[in-house]
Amino acid sequence: MNYMPGTASLIEDIDKKHLVLLRDGRTLIGILRSIDQFANLVLHQTVERIHVGKKFGDIPRGIFVVRGENVVLLGEDLDKECDQILQRVSIEEILEEQRTEQQAKQESERLKLQAVKERGLSIPKADTLDDF
Repeated sequence: MNYMPGTASLIEDIDKKHLVLLRDGRTLIGILRSIDQFANLVLHQTVERIHVGKKFGDIPRGIFVVRGENVVLLGEDLDKECDQILQRVSIEEILEEQRTEQQAKQESERLKLQAVKERGLSIPKADTLDDF
């Protein structure tokens, strides 16, 4: 096996299905079609996978161009193992689960901030939920 430096080592992975974790937390799964020296990726037949608890759902996204600086992790897709551990649900169901989870997190943060205010502590403006 020949070892190549940098992104050139991914040449052998072209036309294979890969999972890409982005800086913003999104997970993309698609067929790697192209890569350059900056780790910019072109994914084909891409789906965005959303995980909530032990459930997941896939949203079709088509062709996806990912800027290299946004890639946190790139690896082979292990779809078969995922199906054994997690339960696949419909797009509508996973989006509703995600919305419920986000609302619960926001409520938890709001209650924490309220408790801090009740104790008489000051909160920097950037930490309040009003800025989001």
